[in-house]
Amino acid sequence: MEEIIKKNINAVFSEIKNGNNFGEEITVVGASKFVEDNVIRLALKNGLKILGDNKVQEFRDKTSLIDGAEYHFIGRLQTNKVKYLIGKVSLIQSVDSIRLASEISRLSTKNNVTTNVLLEVNPFKEESKGGFLLDEVELAIKEIADMPNVTVKGLMAMLPDTDNEDLLVALCDKTRALYDKLKNDGYPFTYLSMGMSGDYKLTIKHGANMIRLGTILFGARDYTK
Repeated sequence: MEEIIKKNINAVFSEIKNGNNFGEEITVVGASKFVEDNVIRLALKNGLKILGDNKVQEFRDKTSLIDGAEYHFIGRLQTNKVKYLIGKVSLIQSVDSIRLASEISRLSTKNNVTTNVLLEVNPFKEESKGGFLLDEVELAIKEIADMPNVTVKGLMAMLPDTDNEDLLVALCDKTRALYDKLKNDGYPFTYLSMGMSGDYKLTIKHGANMIRLGTILFGARDYTK
């Protein structure tokens, strides 16, 4: 098993070594939903540094069992679960509403910490997914950026599951253009999280500097759990 994990990680890091089309370094987040603890430890041993969790309960379980990782939260987040993440994750990637940002701010202030977040965007306007529409982001970030103890570090895009490469390219380019505009406006942007195992090569060519990889690193998972 270790040889497979090592091979997977080395292959990905070799592919991204030259960065994206803007010359930016690529940050890899291991999307570790339903990945067994021993497999995660092998991945960390072989160069993976960041784990991304989708469920608060699984995040809590992991942090009690696995040392040596930086943690991001990348899934849909309910306001009543924010308390379990404050001060324990380095980045919440999935801030999809003013209400959620406000609760993160409130609890971060209460705990005397600053929480880094990404605003989740929904560039294809999919009703089944959360996130701000592209034309809603500028107004939202003005309000969120004024909240205490929250720093917006960039955007996270949820792209559609499609084989239409032209569509994905167009959505990536639009999201990157918005990212650049907001960064030029003075927001402290560092990350454009965009791309998963099936499309990360394309997203890197079109502006992503953070990718969320599960299957290609860890192998197939049992989603019936």
